[in-house]
Amino acid sequence: MTYGFYFNGTRCTGCKTCVLACKDKNDLSESINFRNVYEYGGGTWTKGNDGCWTNDTFAYSVSVACNHCDMPVCMANCPQGAIEKDADTGAVRSDPEKCIGCGTCANACPYGAPKVDTEIMKSVKCDMCADKVAAGEKPVCVEACPLRALDFGDIDELRATYGDVAELAPLPAASETSPNLVITPPATAKPAGDTTGAVLNPREIS
Repeated sequence: MTYGFYFNGTRCTGCKTCVLACKDKNDLSESINFRNVYEYGGGTWTKGNDGCWTNDTFAYSVSVACNHCDMPVCMANCPQGAIEKDADTGAVRSDPEKCIGCGTCANACPYGAPKVDTEIMKSVKCDMCADKVAAGEKPVCVEACPLRALDFGDIDELRATYGDVAELAPLPAASETSPNLVITPPATAKPAGDTTGAVLNPREIS
């Protein structure tokens, strides 16, 4: 079975409870997040000749962690072979015994999922809460979401339930890594590669 995440952009309010729950469970430092919530927006207001204003503004939130991709570029680029994909669950994990903290994985991943913990000089990342999943539970980010905007499970079942959309701005095209991710886009969602908007909270993304 290959596991994956589901994100419902029509429900997410950008509260970042998922981020904080993950940080708490994994005892992460201030500078490291395994899950991020991007605030993406753009557009302008235009005043017409009649004095009326119109706009094409938009804004929405996107919660994303490691997508435990079928083609993980972090694993493909690691010079130490320190990243492996579990054959049973599909989880992409970093082996601290092999990792030298070079940061190649972090630079390669278009989702920014692996991080380098500079205190221990090792790559660290979301392991989809392997301990909870083994106990029949869902990852803490999913359990913590007050709006139930996240789900987790067999990726085939998630796709059968929610569809097969796996990309939107500011995330990369799904063809880059084949992420085990399903998305219900928000009403104002822009396609991957969109240049009309920008990440509005870059200082929160880590």
